[in-house]
Amino acid sequence: MPQAMDSIDRAILRTLQREAKIQNIELAERVGLSPSPCLRRVRLLEEAGVIERYAAQLNAAKVGMGLTVFARVWVKGPDEETIASFVEAIMKLPEIIECHMLSGDCDFLLKIVAADLDAYRRFRVEQLGRIKSIRDIKSDIPMQKIKDTSELPV
Repeated sequence: MPQAMDSIDRAILRTLQREAKIQNIELAERVGLSPSPCLRRVRLLEEAGVIERYAAQLNAAKVGMGLTVFARVWVKGPDEETIASFVEAIMKLPEIIECHMLSGDCDFLLKIVAADLDAYRRFRVEQLGRIKSIRDIKSDIPMQKIKDTSELPV
């Protein structure tokens, strides 16, 4: 990470989170720098790992993945082998777009996308349900998306 991020670094990060394809000249103008120092700062943020990658955010419904399901997963045991087996299995399933290990009631929370409820049911039975390290799965289907952002408050 850069030694200390200042207000210009934070302005660069806020802008890039919203508009990753912005031209350096326009970015520099927005944050109050000339193009060369602006590009240098962006490169330093990339090299330090503050900016991990650039990506296009897709409309899930328009690419045929209009259903989101949250699945709470309990594994058979807390041992390293069981967890590693579970992680290895889910990493192969592109329908799982997020996986979080939790403390609390369940062991993992998965965010899964599917075309519709029937496609999720098939995925749940034919893919997820066959992972040997899973003891139980509870699925939650959101009724309405209220907030969806990947922007960090910098």
